[in-house]
Amino acid sequence: MGTNISDGPVPPGSGEPAAQGSGPLGTPRNILACIGLTIITLGIYAVVWVWRTHEEIKRRSGNGVGGWLGLVIYLVISPVTLFLIPHEIKQMYTREGETSPVGVWLGLWNLLPLIGQIVWFVKVQRALNHFWESHAAAG
Repeated sequence: MGTNISDGPVPPGSGEPAAQGSGPLGTPRNILACIGLTIITLGIYAVVWVWRTHEEIKRRSGNGVGGWLGLVIYLVISPVTLFLIPHEIKQMYTREGETSPVGVWLGLWNLLPLIGQIVWFVKVQRALNHFWESHAAAG
C-alpha cells in the first residue's frame, strides 16, 4: 500500500491559495521607515516592498497577482503597479465586508512629481497597516 501525499493538509506557502479572508495577516510597516529605506537603498527597498505587499495580499485573500508576478509587472510596466496595488487592497477590504480607504484611482496621484508618489505610498501603506492591525486585534 502506498501513501498518497495529497491526502494530508496543504502546508503553508505551497502555492495553494487560501480561502477568502483565512490566510495569514501581513506585516504592518512604519511609513517613514519605508520611505527612508527606499531613499537609502536608492529604490531597492521599493522592489522588496512591492513583492511583499503583493505576496501578503495574495496569501491573505487567496486572490491577486502574488509576489513574483507583481514584481515582474513592477519591473516591466511599473505604472500598472500604481493602480494594481490599491485595487487589490480594495478587493481585500471588500471581501471582508469593509469599506476600503483606497481605490484604483489612487494611482493618479503619481501624476504629481515626488509629492504624488509620497501621498500614494502613505495612503496605500496606511490602508494596509489599518487592515492588518484591525484584523489582528479582531483575532
